[in-house]
Amino acid sequence: MQNPKEILRIAAVGDIHCTKTSQGMLEPLFAKASQQADVLLLCGDLTDYGLPEEAEVLVQELTTTTIPTIAVFGNHDFESNQQDEVEKILAKAGIKLLDGSVCEIAGIGFAGVKGFAGGFGSRMLQPWGEDIIKQYVREAVNEALKLESALAKLQTPQRIAVLHYSPIQETVEGEPPDIYPFLGSSRLEEPLTRYSVAAAFHGHAHHGHLEGQTSSNIPVYNVSMPLLQENFPNQPPFRLIEISTQSSD
Repeated sequence: MQNPKEILRIAAVGDIHCTKTSQGMLEPLFAKASQQADVLLLCGDLTDYGLPEEAEVLVQELTTTTIPTIAVFGNHDFESNQQDEVEKILAKAGIKLLDGSVCEIAGIGFAGVKGFAGGFGSRMLQPWGEDIIKQYVREAVNEALKLESALAKLQTPQRIAVLHYSPIQETVEGEPPDIYPFLGSSRLEEPLTRYSVAAAFHGHAHHGHLEGQTSSNIPVYNVSMPLLQENFPNQPPFRLIEISTQSSD
């Protein structure tokens, strides 16, 4: 049995979709996460329309949090084109927002990006034809490169990837197949394998699967809040995962 000091307890949730009328609704969730975990991960769609007013409410709800909070943006956080202001509000409150950047907690390294869409495996969209298609694919490639660059910066025994879009198809299955290409991209999986991450967390697929694995057996957790509420109706909607702070080599 491992010494508790060799374990980092991660509470993870995505798709909070905080609105201007969410006062008091999220505070109990964050308080419970603080009691049970050592770090809180927020996997995108922190706000509903990407409004500074929504970010202010979220910050107020997070005042019950007594553990480090790490976040990435989701697609909803870009809706109003005020993401820079939202980021400033979150940063002022001490929330570490990752966008191709990293942080370390208790010897574990965290690398985060929003990610992007494009599909999975042999059906992944390729940069062919109209320029707008090439731009779309380029966005997915750029997000994957940002993730790879961030993971490369970490020299910790264990690495964790924090995303909004999924890096594998398995955790989006349960959604209508027609929208799989908009829920993630296999391009995000490649950096996870290259740097042997201990685990990856994402949201976005509200009706997907709770967990899956990359082709190299890296665990991937879908922590979308609607999905957690559906599967665990009698407990606070966050996923609690324990990660060893020691190298698995």
